[in-house]
Amino acid sequence: MQTKTIEIVEEVPPRPTVEIHLPDGRVYAGRRGLPVETFLRALPEWDNPVIVGAIVNSVLRELTYPITMDAHVQPVTMASADGARIYRRSLIFLLEVAFEDLFPGAELTVDHSVSSGGFYCQVMGLGALKQAHVEALQARMRALVEADLPLTRHLVPLQEAIAYFEAKKQPDKVRLLKYRTKEHLVLYAIEDHRDYHHGYMVPSTGYLKWFSLRLENDEGFILQYPRRHAPDELRPLPDYPKLLATFREYGRWLARLGIDNVGALNDAIVSGRIREIILVSEALQEQRIVEIAAQFLQSADKPRIILIAGPSSSGKTTFSKRLAVQLLAQGVSPFALEMDHYFVDREKTPLDENGQYDFEALGALDRERLASDLKALIAGEEVQLPRFDFKLGRSLPGEVARLAKDQVVILEGIHGLNPDLLPNFATSHTFRIYVSCLTQLNLDRYNRISTTDSRLIRRIVRDARERGYSAQTTIQRWESVRRGEKNHIFPYQENADIMFNSALVYELAVLRPLIEPLLRQVQFGTPEHIEAKRLLTFLEWFLPVDIDLVPDNSIVREFTGGSILREFKLWQ
Repeated sequence: MQTKTIEIVEEVPPRPTVEIHLPDGRVYAGRRGLPVETFLRALPEWDNPVIVGAIVNSVLRELTYPITMDAHVQPVTMASADGARIYRRSLIFLLEVAFEDLFPGAELTVDHSVSSGGFYCQVMGLGALKQAHVEALQARMRALVEADLPLTRHLVPLQEAIAYFEAKKQPDKVRLLKYRTKEHLVLYAIEDHRDYHHGYMVPSTGYLKWFSLRLENDEGFILQYPRRHAPDELRPLPDYPKLLATFREYGRWLARLGIDNVGALNDAIVSGRIREIILVSEALQEQRIVEIAAQFLQSADKPRIILIAGPSSSGKTTFSKRLAVQLLAQGVSPFALEMDHYFVDREKTPLDENGQYDFEALGALDRERLASDLKALIAGEEVQLPRFDFKLGRSLPGEVARLAKDQVVILEGIHGLNPDLLPNFATSHTFRIYVSCLTQLNLDRYNRISTTDSRLIRRIVRDARERGYSAQTTIQRWESVRRGEKNHIFPYQENADIMFNSALVYELAVLRPLIEPLLRQVQFGTPEHIEAKRLLTFLEWFLPVDIDLVPDNSIVREFTGGSILREFKLWQ
């Protein structure tokens, strides 16, 4: 008869120490219950670049999170997307506290981002903003950093939070919280200043060493922060007059609609005004497209080439077609020339730093042939256009084309604003348009809605519908897309003759019910799950809107489907 071995299991007292296991195999031990910050401060690379958060057992945590059991820990630095958000969010709170200390009767709004690494902040109640105001504000922020004051986290009942913001006379916060379904709210505090900020914070003001303030005009200034690729330095801040003007125009649109924050949008949805909001938003955007067409037609040099560029999911395709419709209405027939057909053969494609083909590099295009074909087309000659076979990785003969008299070429692509695309063409021969989703509707005066998040949400919905991609796949590829935009698009945006803002005030309310099931399918334990969870939490602030209310020529339809322009072909 075989004897069974019985494993003995007995209760033992918990160890006084716990371990954290890092991705590279290192193990650190410390007293049970210590914050993860204490463990990570023992790392030689603690401040190079600065660690501002941690992923603990696949969940993003603040540095104040206590380690109560053995855990797998991945440091989150300012060089990562999550770390950059933590730093910038904390920096806004620091700015808010300093502003309230110095100018208690005035009002500050963090309005929108500038792509060079900063936020445009608007000030009301001080009269004309002066350099002395900005210098005093920056000095106060520096003093708070030197004091290394803790940013403490408090979970308070929702009604208590609402009463607090009512007493502070912040109706934007009150309107936002009116639709919150959870019974509690996290408030952060620096000394006696408390506020809600959507997401995690650094443990203390001493972390916030890298920033600068620059007076922009008599209404506002730019709060500059470090970029991810250089997290411990501030690069020179260029001027962005066209971008800022485009944001200001959209601000006027929001004022006309009576919606300057998400709480106001939710009010409009509940009151039944959302149909009106959608129709007026679309009308304002169409009016802008009409103005762009008119400006092109009135150009003194009568350019024959319209160059359209912009980052991913900006709605460039729908914009191009709606612009073409307006040109056709004025008797001008556009000819669509696809830049993607001008790729060089695969073996001639430049390589990136990892030895992979870099299809987004300017050198991936046969610029000589593109310039030659454009000159011949404009001269009225018959041209054999290329057709790029993406499976073979080779350029093959395409259609034969000839432009009619006064016909214009519409050329869309990421390099459209780069002067090196067509170096021998005078700028007067081209009309350059930058298209981007420049969101300005924010949760409240201090909690921005990122333009990047708006575009990512659009792309996830479109990729799932058109390409069968999971949300996890789209999120996984997003970092590479963003890197290409920073290298090839954003540096040239001010070269545009015209900027078109494709953002629509209501769109995230429409996209919410479409994207939520996609985000919930992202696998736990993956980096993409952290991003999916962040987006889901953010979208909870929006009441949903039925897609059937959206017109069939809307830019939103490019992502949700149902666009009447999908099969529209430019006359050729």
